Amino acid sequence: MKSKAVIIGAGFGGLSCAVTLASKGWDVTVLERQPHPGGKLQRMESGGYTFDRGPSTITMPHVFRSIYELAGVSMEDYVQLYELEPRTRNIFSDGARVDLSRNTEFMKDQIAVYSPEDAARYSDFMAEAAVLYRLSEKQFLNRLMLSWQDKISPTLVRDLLRVRPFRSLHSLLLRYFRHPNTLAMLGRYATYVGSSPYDSPSIFAMLGYLETEEGIYGVKGGTYKLVEGLVALAERLGVHIITDTEVNAISVVNGIAQGVDTSKGFFSAKTVIAGGDVLSINRMLLPERLRPRMSDRKIAKYEPSLSGFVTLAGVPRRYDELLHHTVFYPEQYETEFRDIFVRKQPPQDPTVYICYSGYSEPGMAPEGGSNLFILANAPYVNGSCDWGEESSSYGRRILSMLAGHGITGIEKGDVFQHYTPQNIADDTLAYKGAIYGISSNSARQTFSRPGNRSADVKGLWYVGGTTHPGGGTPIVSLSGRLVGEHIAKHS
Repeated sequence: MKSKAVIIGAGFGGLSCAVTLASKGWDVTVLERQPHPGGKLQRMESGGYTFDRGPSTITMPHVFRSIYELAGVSMEDYVQLYELEPRTRNIFSDGARVDLSRNTEFMKDQIAVYSPEDAARYSDFMAEAAVLYRLSEKQFLNRLMLSWQDKISPTLVRDLLRVRPFRSLHSLLLRYFRHPNTLAMLGRYATYVGSSPYDSPSIFAMLGYLETEEGIYGVKGGTYKLVEGLVALAERLGVHIITDTEVNAISVVNGIAQGVDTSKGFFSAKTVIAGGDVLSINRMLLPERLRPRMSDRKIAKYEPSLSGFVTLAGVPRRYDELLHHTVFYPEQYETEFRDIFVRKQPPQDPTVYICYSGYSEPGMAPEGGSNLFILANAPYVNGSCDWGEESSSYGRRILSMLAGHGITGIEKGDVFQHYTPQNIADDTLAYKGAIYGISSNSARQTFSRPGNRSADVKGLWYVGGTTHPGGGTPIVSLSGRLVGEHIAKHS
């Protein structure tokens, strides 16, 4: 008889784990509370415009490819990626512009326009970023940390010290650069894990190497095709994916998982993998007496990551200023993170990111139109902001900032709607609406995240951005694969 597993959540972590286990011969059921798989990534279509609401900057294609290879198939039979060059356009408050590129000399030339000194140091920085990326791949990204022996191995401790875990990303950048534009452009990598460059560890400088050298990719047909590809593969392997299903509780007897109770009945399994937020899963699906090592008091000590305020706009015109990915920076970058993490309020002058996938694929919008996914960083839900009342005024603030860069007419488009941190919390049950689970604003929360294996309930596992190895679409997918491989090997 096949071994059986139930997976809570059909996001990237849950789907990757499902494919991994099914490829090893397991009987797998995935339960998703939303109408469609994908977790925080959902497809939105309106008026001929197609939007991907959720992750849009895709890196590390080898991670996705490895999941398909486990099943003995080619990823390209399910989903096609294309490399973006330039990768991302960065537009600063002083009017300077840098298009991120693999071409080092091109990067230096662009930076030199506003800072010859920073341009001269760019290659040295990239060399260090490459070292950090290789150490991260070797010691943190491709292995689970399930025991104290895993966490204190001599090679791990040695390499952890080499990445200077207690030095912030911003302080590392200051070793090479001085101009606010360069510091903001490269400091923004901390936001890829929902954090502040002024507090998160310097290890995230590795993302500078990852994007420029390894590449940023578009997905033919939109980013949601990544979800559809995994769903198609999972179902081909016999995985049962059941949507519109609310999980009410994880059943535990004598400290051992027995399955899950749901709005559609009881699903029995001695292996339960939670693909949702670890903190929400424990608070909502397990009584506190069954989770002493993940008590409410301990959960409250974790700092959630930042959230996001999204505007989806379908506009019957094109914007020559935009690439597939474009970022607009405020004059005072640090103030944004004080607003989010200290004041816990929407930033007065936020960084604004636009994904314009129609730039690469005109079919994503009507001819001559633009499908704009507009994202501004926002605080996690904390009671200081009523998004039901604030969304319109905050949306106007963002549009005013974009108008200063010549991006106008958005609010008069064919499609215009907001998606707030409260919506994220309500739809996905992400703890306090945090996009990336917990922040990486300390060495502890970066390098010692909640474990993939429950310390309280035997047979309960976690995948996703809150647990190891961290947030971001490929890393979440990697967590699902690593956990699936370990379970299949040791069960």
